[in-house]
Amino acid sequence: MKLGARILKTGIAITLALFIATILQLPSAAFAGISAIFAIQPTIYRSYLSIIEQVQANVIGAALAIGFGLIFGSHPIVIGLTAIIVIAINLKLKAESTIPVALVTVIAILESPGDNFVEIAIIRFLTVLLGVFAAFIVNLVFLPPKYETKLFNRITENTEDIIKWTRVNIRHASEHSVLKEDIEKIKEKMIKLDQLYLNYKEERNYFKRESYAKSRKLVLFRQMIVTTNRALDTLKTLHRLENDLHQMPENFQKVLVAELDYLLYFHEESLLRFIRKTKTQSSTEISEEGRFNKEQLVSAFMEFHQQQDSICFYHLLPLVSKVIDYSEQLEHLDTLIYSFHHYHKEDNEIKISEE
Repeated sequence: MKLGARILKTGIAITLALFIATILQLPSAAFAGISAIFAIQPTIYRSYLSIIEQVQANVIGAALAIGFGLIFGSHPIVIGLTAIIVIAINLKLKAESTIPVALVTVIAILESPGDNFVEIAIIRFLTVLLGVFAAFIVNLVFLPPKYETKLFNRITENTEDIIKWTRVNIRHASEHSVLKEDIEKIKEKMIKLDQLYLNYKEERNYFKRESYAKSRKLVLFRQMIVTTNRALDTLKTLHRLENDLHQMPENFQKVLVAELDYLLYFHEESLLRFIRKTKTQSSTEISEEGRFNKEQLVSAFMEFHQQQDSICFYHLLPLVSKVIDYSEQLEHLDTLIYSFHHYHKEDNEIKISEE
């Protein structure tokens, strides 16, 4: 089992919160550890936004809990009613993520009735805030996420799965039900990849030079994801039209396999070129080696239509369209990679390392 950065950060935040609470001799130090759990965030920028929302939610929860406690006491019904009102206010403020910490504050305060209710309530409120600030410190200092490494590795992993299945499918060697299940898994992984990209995108840079460099990388990573999605669209269409493809002339099937084989090879090479594991060439040099020939594919497809008016022709139109779209996205990716490696060389450092 591999421990991720967020798991380690959560453990460190709990330890730090409890340690500080113990040093300050705060009663019910456990509330600091609990609030630290909810305050851990995947990015530093999101952590900054979170601490503002968490403080706001805690103030609301503490104020309502103290007010209801003084007026109605700390009966379980009062605690439940206060929790409902706190949830409603946070929803109104569009701060759904802060609800758990606010409720911890409410329970921590209202479950401590007594003569020194207000004093104990304030101490517990500060104890909960201590956990929030401990999590913020951990987010800021410990284990910064290696987003470039994670993004590239996830993109490569998903692309390899798609390429593997596409090569098997165009040679009619795939099991229909097994491929269907794997396509669903790949779609889920692409959704997670989009979220990882958004996390990387929202991280802020403190220097303008770094900001410009990151903007160029964002464009590249976005295009990599778009290209991988086009490859997935092609695989899904191949899988859906598998029976129709069997009925096409052998000449068209050979052309389709040859052109797709080249696109898949070129996709693999592009990812290696991005991390400088293959020679970076200009688009004209690659063109001279022989690129995807969309004219040949379309000609073979139209030849079939002219020879026999089959319904398969119309069914397979989306497939030809997906293949051409995939090729165009690959060409755009190739242009971006070439530009990335030949301009602003001093800024365009790719931080790809072993996870």
